[in-house]
Amino acid sequence: MTSIRLRLLKGLIGPILLLNLAGASLTYLLAWTPAQQAYDQGLADAAGALAARVRAGPLGPSLDLPREAEQVLRADPVDVLYFVVRDGAGHVLAGDTDFPPLALGGAAYDARMRGEAVRVATRQLAGAGQVRIGVAKTLRKRQQLRAAIVRALLLLETVFTVAVVGLIWFSVTGALRPLARVRADLGAREAADLAPLEAGELPAELAPVAAAFNDLLAKVSSGAKAQHDFLADIAHQLRTPLAGIKLQLEWLGARHGGDPDTVRSVGLMLLSNERMIRQTNQLLALARAEPSRFEKTRLEPLALGRLVEQSVQYFVEQAAAKGIDIGFDLGPAQVAGDGFLLRDLIDNLVDNAVRYTPAGGSVTVRCYQDGAGAVLEVEDSGPGIAPALHAKVFQRYVRLDGQSAGNGLGLAIVRDVALAHDAAITLAAGAGGAGLLVAVRFGAPA
Repeated sequence: MTSIRLRLLKGLIGPILLLNLAGASLTYLLAWTPAQQAYDQGLADAAGALAARVRAGPLGPSLDLPREAEQVLRADPVDVLYFVVRDGAGHVLAGDTDFPPLALGGAAYDARMRGEAVRVATRQLAGAGQVRIGVAKTLRKRQQLRAAIVRALLLLETVFTVAVVGLIWFSVTGALRPLARVRADLGAREAADLAPLEAGELPAELAPVAAAFNDLLAKVSSGAKAQHDFLADIAHQLRTPLAGIKLQLEWLGARHGGDPDTVRSVGLMLLSNERMIRQTNQLLALARAEPSRFEKTRLEPLALGRLVEQSVQYFVEQAAAKGIDIGFDLGPAQVAGDGFLLRDLIDNLVDNAVRYTPAGGSVTVRCYQDGAGAVLEVEDSGPGIAPALHAKVFQRYVRLDGQSAGNGLGLAIVRDVALAHDAAITLAAGAGGAGLLVAVRFGAPA
């Protein structure tokens, strides 16, 4: 997968480093060439000074150079200076006899003297019997200066390169920050959040992408709404005929109660009808509780204990049929919520507790108010849920026990209703480490 950041860095850092290298080379030439010329000029001046001391005599030209002057000429703590004065025939008039051959031409040149590289400057006197003068000096100072220039350039270019690369990196990172914000925005959303992206602060290059993505979100939202409406309509339409079928089956069972086969068949049909009614009610509750469709304006102050009282009668009968001891500890607890949805939440929590608690067990429903808000708890003595599965059980159609009746929607409805009310759900073991304790904590009502 190609990275935009990597492509930008390659496209920017590579050419800038090449330009930096070219600039370093030019800087080196600008620093070294004048220094080389200055050293060569010093040699030429020394050759000129020697030429000024050449004298013409009856026996031929000679060099009038006192010993003290020669010592001053050769005095240098780093480099070694050599010189020679030759007549037209090539005889040495003064200086070092092993001086290399002189190349006349005016410009300084490189040579070797006593096994070491030297730089040579020459001078020729036409009026003194074609006298030729050569002055040579070792390259130690030049090499030291060149090394100093190279070290300084390396340090400067290293600092400059690091600074440029860092500047480019931060610039590219800053330019890509809107993409990171879009990614963070999308990553922080819930699965049902299909709100369009805020394109106001995005760069012009990202605006078409955001517009296209918003169009896609609108299409997905439209499809999700159609699916949601279809689910709600179907669930609502099925409630009436299913209730009618139940009444007819009960009438049929009452009229033909003397026939065992009829009673058994009617009982099976009633059981199937009850399951269909429950599933229909859960589908309708799931449609109502979807957080993305929930309107906060529907919230109103409610007594949580009163809602529990309105929902428990059916479960008292269901628990009695299984020999389950169901108890209630309902203290004052005020919530801001939607009554229909909160009853769905209570129904599903209590139904799950009664459904999964074995015969002879117990279920306790309690509510109370603490400093942070209202709390609803449903505790049972059933098999409980392993901590590793706490997150999984809130997913739709997940059933941990394949032997119990159910469709895996109960805790999904509880989760959606809790999300719509900004409530938090926690699962823990019941009293004595057995069973399950489900706690729903609501915030303090406004």
